[in-house]
Amino acid sequence: MFSRWQFKQLLIDGYIDVIQPDLSHAGGITECKKIISMAEAFDVAAAPHCPLGPIALASCLQVNATCHNAILQEQIASINGESDSHFLSLVTNKDVFDFKGGHLAIPEGPGLGIEINEPLIEELSRQGHNWRAPVWRHEDACMAEW
Repeated sequence: MFSRWQFKQLLIDGYIDVIQPDLSHAGGITECKKIISMAEAFDVAAAPHCPLGPIALASCLQVNATCHNAILQEQIASINGESDSHFLSLVTNKDVFDFKGGHLAIPEGPGLGIEINEPLIEELSRQGHNWRAPVWRHEDACMAEW
């Protein structure tokens, strides 16, 4: 689901207790703030989906700081075999993602509170990518997730 209009009917029908809008795909900070605030009016919690890296995570943390119904933050520090160090190499102020007691502080500072490693981003943009969502299967070859 990518817009408040898609979430609206789901909320009206009362089919859900927790929503997971993705800031990277559902219109960014403003649209997700609207989606999460609308869910609050229906007593529905929010746990933003965040599979894409430190910029998305910093954005989610900023939105969560303004939403009373945010209950947790999904984050993926390693994906598709990449290590945590690769995830953190995309920012120069890695300490903003230090967990303390199982919690992340809201990044402070200008913008989202992170400093982008611009030379690395430029290098990675020249390499391009061919990422495909992995398909997980059980031992009997049936799909475990889709």
